[in-house]
Amino acid sequence: MNPYLSIIIPAYNEAKRLPLTLIDINKHLQNVDFSYEIIVVDNNSTDATPEIVERFSHLIENLKIIKCNAPGKGAAVKRGMLEAKGEIRLFTDADNSTSIDQFFKMEHYFKSGYDVVIGSRDVEGAKLVPPQPFYRRVPGNIGNLIIQTLLLSGIWDTQCGFKAFTAEATEKIFPLLKISRWGFDVEVLSLAKKFGYKIKEIPVVWVNNPFSKVRASDYLQVLLEVIKIRYWLTMKKYKI
Repeated sequence: MNPYLSIIIPAYNEAKRLPLTLIDINKHLQNVDFSYEIIVVDNNSTDATPEIVERFSHLIENLKIIKCNAPGKGAAVKRGMLEAKGEIRLFTDADNSTSIDQFFKMEHYFKSGYDVVIGSRDVEGAKLVPPQPFYRRVPGNIGNLIIQTLLLSGIWDTQCGFKAFTAEATEKIFPLLKISRWGFDVEVLSLAKKFGYKIKEIPVVWVNNPFSKVRASDYLQVLLEVIKIRYWLTMKKYKI
């Protein structure tokens, strides 16, 4: 029997941060009344990430690790989402910026007929602890305005790494992904919109990680990928 919830965690050299994330997930889920699985997708780690997951798999129920040799967070998330079996499939960051307890806010919307529910740091009710520094907030806001203009009007935070999809939406959207790096979030949501899926953006509590692996050049990379997505949609390059 397939689980109700699949949690997908892309991981590249996360041996230091992953243990606390797995402990937090286990703490919040060990007494829930639904079935679940936790899938860590090792994306070519050169540290002890795989060994950490193997050790924790003896302590945490339904935890497993799979490998993704294709580089990039988008590639790892794609592999994990399609490998998962849950009725609802959620991907979240290895640094636990958004705790799994925020998923409980999402359940109502899936039961109300939404196909995609995404966490947001930029809608009313969101809480950032501590607030993002100015040098990250400004390019992020500018980038979002461009993304809204070109592709996703009305969605204020496409890059929060806490997104959940029904199994049907997952299996329609994720096989079509072309982008393997940071812009994949925009591609996923753009395809969801193209398919006509109902998308809900909800506020989450987000803990700012001072050791984030996102670099200034990654903002430019995302915008270049946004232009590609707009072109591919316009030219009907996706097999929809």
